Amino acid sequence: MTTITRLFDFPYYQLEHCPNDAALVTKYNGEWVKTSTKEYIDQANAISRALIKLGVKKDDKIAVISSTNRTEWNIVDIGVLQIGAQNVPIYPTISSEDYEYILNHSESIYCFVSDIEVIEKINKVKSNTKLKAVYTFDLIDGEKHYSELFDLGADNSNQVAVELRKAEVNKDDLATIIYTSGTTGKPKGVMLSHWNITSNVLNSAPRVPLSKGETRVLSFLPICHIFERVLIYVYQHAGTSIYYAEALDKIGDNAKEVKPNMMSVVPRLLEKVYDKIMAKAEELGSIKKMLFYWAVGLGEIWEPYGKNGWFYEFKLSIANKLVFKKWRAALGGKLTTMVSGSAALQPRLSRIFGAAGMHIMEGYGLTETSPVVSVGMIANKYYKVGTVGKPIDGVEVKIADDGEILVKGSNIMMGYYKDPEKTAEVMTGDYFHTGDKGEIDKDGFLKITGRKKEMFKTSGGKYIIPTLLENELKQSRFIEQVMVIGEGEKMPAALIQPNFEFLEEWIERKHHKIGGTNEDIINTELVCSRIQKEIDICNKKFGKWEQIKRFKLTPDVWSVDAGHLTPTLKMKRKVIIEKYNDLVEQIYRP
Repeated sequence: MTTITRLFDFPYYQLEHCPNDAALVTKYNGEWVKTSTKEYIDQANAISRALIKLGVKKDDKIAVISSTNRTEWNIVDIGVLQIGAQNVPIYPTISSEDYEYILNHSESIYCFVSDIEVIEKINKVKSNTKLKAVYTFDLIDGEKHYSELFDLGADNSNQVAVELRKAEVNKDDLATIIYTSGTTGKPKGVMLSHWNITSNVLNSAPRVPLSKGETRVLSFLPICHIFERVLIYVYQHAGTSIYYAEALDKIGDNAKEVKPNMMSVVPRLLEKVYDKIMAKAEELGSIKKMLFYWAVGLGEIWEPYGKNGWFYEFKLSIANKLVFKKWRAALGGKLTTMVSGSAALQPRLSRIFGAAGMHIMEGYGLTETSPVVSVGMIANKYYKVGTVGKPIDGVEVKIADDGEILVKGSNIMMGYYKDPEKTAEVMTGDYFHTGDKGEIDKDGFLKITGRKKEMFKTSGGKYIIPTLLENELKQSRFIEQVMVIGEGEKMPAALIQPNFEFLEEWIERKHHKIGGTNEDIINTELVCSRIQKEIDICNKKFGKWEQIKRFKLTPDVWSVDAGHLTPTLKMKRKVIIEKYNDLVEQIYRP
């Protein structure tokens, strides 16, 4: 009987309790290729045998960088972990210089990469690191392919050594170092033990509606991020079939092929899906358009558990048959649950997708908390719109006097790698300081109210929580990204990246002629006055001292590649301020 205390126990548990012919599924050359639980374990063992032959010892560090989620990632993960080495996952989108820093800081000696784009970045800095070799998942001329390790590990005579190594791995041993995509300075290496993550998986699993061996999930959020990685272990525990999406822009196509029951999402993706749905509504005939907006209006006031009464539920059943059924079909027709993390979710989206029968369970956590602190669940009335659910078992949450969320439990990190000072800064006894502000309501639901570091004070001494204003403004289809500024200034203001795709359609519908560049669009009075209307609507919901008095539009699309956003799509506030310092000066010192 497999007792799960270490991360590599999960596939063995699956093999024993619910073996799956399609445990891991990845698309290669247009075909979905299934890997069974047995094949998964056999290949992981071959990797382990090969790594031992290459001289990999306990506590050696192995880096893994993949542009997309794929079966190979899991095989390498288990192959590395069960011989007592550590997996160091790295975001694929960072620069070569950041690769060099992380590889050197972690002292990684081998590296696995997915494709030519990543290997080209690695090759620029490889000679400056301690890497002995780099293996690729894709076949690339002149590079070592990871199948070479299957050949090296084909002889199973040293499987005994693998088993001995497995037996020596303790649940409290270091399993992985995850470098945070910090918005300022060098990334910090978060050390997580096997039990940090394993306990979090086991305590989170009851909140996830999975039918053992039956549920199909579509995975596309980066597996190098602890949020998706923990979910992958949760899925393995339940014997779920995990299908890896080809890319972000293929999610719709893949969902129609796979027909998933569940997937994890980030708010930005849901916002984009919603915007596309709303844009298509404009193409409908008058009667269909009227029905569409009637259904959306119902969705905007949706409450779970039939709280709106039988007549509302009756109208909603009609809306589901006439409108929302098509929304579900666009995502495969079987999707019932989405788990959302990484950033705050607009309550409006929770309501509309919930009304459409695709419930969004918002969760909360940090890399340092392995990550799940709390998450919603439709069962047992553990769901409330606008909250991140209730804390999971094994995790204690308390609110400090200044409103900061403090967390204690077996999920709290071992510390920051090679940085005891920074570790000490975020710990008070066993409690980890999250840096987030929140409150727990009378029913035990946790609500995030802002980021402690992001809150600022105007020159008039008034406190502003920018995320509250930003989340309200981002509900506008005209606004893609927004950052509220004003620390030490006389008033709050905003830097706004408009939704250029939507604006172009809107301008066309208005029969206006505007030049084709983003610069032309943002300098048009028509656009500026429309954005002002959106700000006026937002301002009505806030006190006078909080209201946005001025704004500036940026011609750039804020992105990870351009440096505006972290790989988890959080704004790099300091970077954005620096990039648009001239606009900030125009706002405050015209």
